[in-house]
Amino acid sequence: MAKVAVIGAGSWGTAISLVLADNGHDVLLYGREADHVHEINTVHTNSTYLKDAPLPTSILATTDLAEAVSGRPIIFLVVPSSAIRPVSRELNALLTEPAIIVHAAKGIEPKTHKRLSEIIAEEIDPTKRRAIGVLTGPTHAEEVAVRKLTTITIACEDLDVADEIQELLTNDQFRVYLNSDVIGAEYGGALKNIIALAAGMTDGLGYGDNAKAALMTRGIVEIARLGVKLGANPASFSGLTGIGDLIVTATSQHSRNWRAGNAIGRGEKLEDVLGQMGMVVEGVRACEAAHTLAREAGVEMPITEALYNVLFEGKSPHDEVQKLMRRPQKHEMEEVFHFEGGEEQRD
Repeated sequence: MAKVAVIGAGSWGTAISLVLADNGHDVLLYGREADHVHEINTVHTNSTYLKDAPLPTSILATTDLAEAVSGRPIIFLVVPSSAIRPVSRELNALLTEPAIIVHAAKGIEPKTHKRLSEIIAEEIDPTKRRAIGVLTGPTHAEEVAVRKLTTITIACEDLDVADEIQELLTNDQFRVYLNSDVIGAEYGGALKNIIALAAGMTDGLGYGDNAKAALMTRGIVEIARLGVKLGANPASFSGLTGIGDLIVTATSQHSRNWRAGNAIGRGEKLEDVLGQMGMVVEGVRACEAAHTLAREAGVEMPITEALYNVLFEGKSPHDEVQKLMRRPQKHEMEEVFHFEGGEEQRD
């Protein structure tokens, strides 16, 4: 039995706690809201975030971060991407022994455009962390919490640590794969939210399944193009951390990114949509970051560019889609064609 801290009592943090408790581990869940923590400890539910999922009585919660991490060598950091830096800074002040830090957020820091593991590495002293990993893939907390079949990836440069986390989490309903490509896992998780937002927009516009399939397929190409330019393994975008995560996020009404895009496609304003949802829509932040990263890296991302124009330049969604359809004709598999002396050479 492992002693594990889960930082973040939202839907995903609670669902991860449930998996760990099902596997017989000692779980202490940290939440900032006293009423949520009281409900978890007494009623054994988290009705604000997972209303349909009774929790094992073995899951305990606290509002004291120091208590949450004390004597717990494995810490799951399950907070919004915007909270990764301040919470990591708090952890650095509290940790007395090196811990495995596994984050389960998906995003890019807006001002610095850094990946989340880079932020953790900056804020937590190397003497206080054994390794940094990322838990990511095609998962909805609502389904994990009611024990529907799920697969996910633990990415860590130290595969021995990844193997340890795999063993910690795996059960008959929750299957965990290993990956050493932290860069690809993080960019896949963050950038796919852009395409999911755009997919919701196409649904809101009423364009149909053909258009949505095209957008998702071309979308994974362009986010992989940027990820590889920034150091990712291209294979990661063909797995759970790439196309898998995109499918579940772009096709499900559980997805906040899909719902936000759908509302914008139906004519609602971005600020109104974000206000109504009351929750973080990571695709909006990711779009702004990717737009900058792509320009700096010299990478073509036409779908991201179109979405940026809608979200931040006030352009019409319909007009931006038409611009995409009128782009110059090209090979679908441009990455596998080579041109020498004007002649087309196939691999």
